[in-house]
Amino acid sequence: MPARKAPTLLLTRPEADSRRLAAMVPELPVVISPILRIVPVEHDAARLASAAALVFTSVHAIPSAGPGNGRTAFCVGPRSAAVAREAGFEVIEGPGDAEGLAPLIAASGLAALHPRGVHVARPLPVEGVIVYDQQPCALSQQAQELLGQSDPVVVPLLSARSAGLLSQAAAAATAPLWLAAIAPGVLSVWTGPMARSATARHPDAPGVVAAIRRLVSGQDKEQW
Repeated sequence: MPARKAPTLLLTRPEADSRRLAAMVPELPVVISPILRIVPVEHDAARLASAAALVFTSVHAIPSAGPGNGRTAFCVGPRSAAVAREAGFEVIEGPGDAEGLAPLIAASGLAALHPRGVHVARPLPVEGVIVYDQQPCALSQQAQELLGQSDPVVVPLLSARSAGLLSQAAAAATAPLWLAAIAPGVLSVWTGPMARSATARHPDAPGVVAAIRRLVSGQDKEQW
């Protein structure tokens, strides 16, 4: 009996983010086709640069915040924490989601600002400053052809914004879609076709990779 063909991984986050995730799953063929792009918008840069404390729920907001200079940064998870440390911030690391980050901010008593994108899945109890937009992109021809064939496609969902955009773009897909979501709330946004799904047991990129491998190996049968 011939070996079963490995499903293809369709990565739709911005290019750099997708390439980092692809490197974590070298055993699967990959197609990268960003469904959104990060576009900086005008904001009060001096105000962010002078803030005593900042909240980062995305690495895309960190360049807008000015030098860390030992200021406090509440970071949603390990990736944002690592980038904030490199920028010179004193980091308080959250558990991987905004819900878990909120109590840490409240307990600190610090008046923090939250540089963020136009679209957020969960508002935080701090003042937000919009520093970028997450603008939709059309899927590439290669990605469209992948969705139109009959072999399984593994689709990681790492944000509510990208999940919503991609579910619309994949509405007519004929390929069986295996969804690996970073959190239940992200999966709940999906309105497109779905053959299988798995949710990360920890809301970060390694958690998503583990969910991908459970789907591929057949270990996870959350929604078969």
